[in-house]
Amino acid sequence: MTGWSVRDIPDQSGRNAVVTGANSGLGYVTARELARKGARVLLACRSEARGRAAVERLRREVPDGDVQLGLLDLGELASVREFAGSLPYERLDLLVNNAGVMALPYGTTVDGFETQFGVNHLGHFALTGLLLPALLAAAEGRPAEGRPVDGRPVDGHSAAGPDGARVVTVSSMVHLLGNIDLHDLNSERRYRRWTAYGRSKTANLLFTHELARRLAAAGSDLVAAAAHPGYADTNLQTAGPRAEGRRVAERLMALGNRVIAQSAEAGALPALYAATAPGVRPDSFTGPSLAMWRGAPAPSRRASWTLDDRAGERLWSASEQLTGVFYDALKA
Repeated sequence: MTGWSVRDIPDQSGRNAVVTGANSGLGYVTARELARKGARVLLACRSEARGRAAVERLRREVPDGDVQLGLLDLGELASVREFAGSLPYERLDLLVNNAGVMALPYGTTVDGFETQFGVNHLGHFALTGLLLPALLAAAEGRPAEGRPVDGRPVDGHSAAGPDGARVVTVSSMVHLLGNIDLHDLNSERRYRRWTAYGRSKTANLLFTHELARRLAAAGSDLVAAAAHPGYADTNLQTAGPRAEGRRVAERLMALGNRVIAQSAEAGALPALYAATAPGVRPDSFTGPSLAMWRGAPAPSRRASWTLDDRAGERLWSASEQLTGVFYDALKA
């Protein structure tokens, strides 16, 4: 893994990928590099205008790239269902759950969930569950719904290659700020923006842990892994202060991005590694090598509470009830 870069991404020809939040920042870089290596990439974006601009930019940068736009608002479950229902692929080799919001003032999603928990965790939980049949079809090397895929033979091996299909969920080193409160998932008792963000990122890791456990129990080769970018220069840091008109805080965040942060290109490497490198293990957590902050991808420190089986089961059950999305394909 030492010195791993985009040059080390294996050929992705024949793979179908979905990247959420792909119109800018880490998501855009992830989508671009997957397309550059031959994957068909669906950019899942909330804004149609920004999404179309991203697709046009990507096609300029990767002229042979096979990319298209899908509209997805992770803060609205109806949008998540519509996006999943219109997936243009019979099977899905790679889902990168990248989109997120950070340290926003208190608010709720369309469905009434605290925004950070609702977008960062529940939206991706629902999306993954709804796309699970297509992901399992790729992992098992068979066409979804028993149909042929792109005229390619189905021989019992995934077209994604020996490492098969993957779900990569992007968490954060800020998950170390705190465990989730299973009795107050929506932060209704007390809201602190950074605590709520940290808890939503803990939820990402608990989700990955429990998904990996359930996939193993079901005998599936689909790999659930997680990654984080360290401190990367994106618009995520300034969005919260801007939303509240806190201009000093916004300027400080922008200064930190310029002086301390690594580039979005570097920040996307851990997710790209988790998505494409051979031998990535289920429930692994990849981040920058230097103190979780910056550098080449490496195994990352994670809090012990993100490996708690009981907490994972309880969060999973609560997430099913809140979203109405049940992972029936993994049930006996």
